[in-house]
Amino acid sequence: MSQFDFLKPKSRQIEFEQFDDRILTFVLERERSFLTCISCGGCTATCSAGNLTSFNIRKIGLSLRRGSINDLSDEIQKCMFCGKCTLVCPRDINIRNVVLLIKKRIAQLESEKTL
Repeated sequence: MSQFDFLKPKSRQIEFEQFDDRILTFVLERERSFLTCISCGGCTATCSAGNLTSFNIRKIGLSLRRGSINDLSDEIQKCMFCGKCTLVCPRDINIRNVVLLIKKRIAQLESEKTL
């Protein structure tokens, strides 16, 4: 069966043993509009931080939904909180609040780790 490994690229696989939904659950409890995100990419296209760095808000949303939050902390620090993403969102998702909630939950998880 190993000759068919090309059908399962590692970047698209969800490892359920490593799936961590603590941040996603936190965000969805406080910002229900995030459920309606269709990953259209409008937020990424207008992002000021994305034009200057490798920041990609759409990629953050996908990582959050896949439960792969290992690199999320470093990536989320690049956000400038300009709010352009919220203005262009066709689903009226408060993306700036989503990013703020992600930062808040990461800080909580890191402080729990040190205790």
